[in-house]
Amino acid sequence: MTAERPLAGSVALVTGASRGIGAAVAVELARLGAHCVLTARSQGGLEETDDAIRAVSGGGAATLLPLDLAKGAEKIDMLGPSVVQRFGRLDILVHAAAVLAKLTPVAHIQPRDWQEAVAVNLSACWRLIRSCDPPLRAASAGRAVVLTDSVAAAPRAYWGLYGAGKAGQEHLVRAWAAETARTPLRVSLFDPGPVATQLRAVAMPGEDPAMLRKPAEVAPAVAALCLPEEARHSATGRAGGL
Repeated sequence: MTAERPLAGSVALVTGASRGIGAAVAVELARLGAHCVLTARSQGGLEETDDAIRAVSGGGAATLLPLDLAKGAEKIDMLGPSVVQRFGRLDILVHAAAVLAKLTPVAHIQPRDWQEAVAVNLSACWRLIRSCDPPLRAASAGRAVVLTDSVAAAPRAYWGLYGAGKAGQEHLVRAWAAETARTPLRVSLFDPGPVATQLRAVAMPGEDPAMLRKPAEVAPAVAALCLPEEARHSATGRAGGL
């Protein structure tokens, strides 16, 4: 471990790592020295993130685990144990995966859309916590960061499906943080605000993405919550600071 690579020797699991903020955070963690285990639905997207990681880590490759969080419940349950079995440790969890589903009146939400949104935006977080809590608690400086959205605390018309999942996720993460307050594990939520991602483009089709921050601009703030010296716990970080 050096000042330039404070995460050298650590292992980080990043969801939603094929593009957007998840991919940018994975690259930043790798730049800081972590070996990154990446999950997402798209194999091609994961390979692109791996190429970017090789470029900043001197050729060191990531470990790629294609996984659809909406359909792979049992595989999510095995993520923590599988990482420990292969690498002997898990130090960092960054949960960046999310699905917008449909923007629609609450009364018009269809069961299939509800099931997908809840599976990715809420249930996957619960399963990740179950799977990763033991090795993260065992790490000397375990860190967990879960991305959230302002709509979780400030409901808007037509955003009920997405917001309900995010609100439930926030509650789970805050409860988990309360339960780990007396351990070395630090747990944080992070609200990136408006960022030029595919999810944002679908939600706001008339918005000029050139006016928004890029994922690489907010990734350092997420990575900062993963550093060994980070003391924040059960707080919502934002791109511009707390």
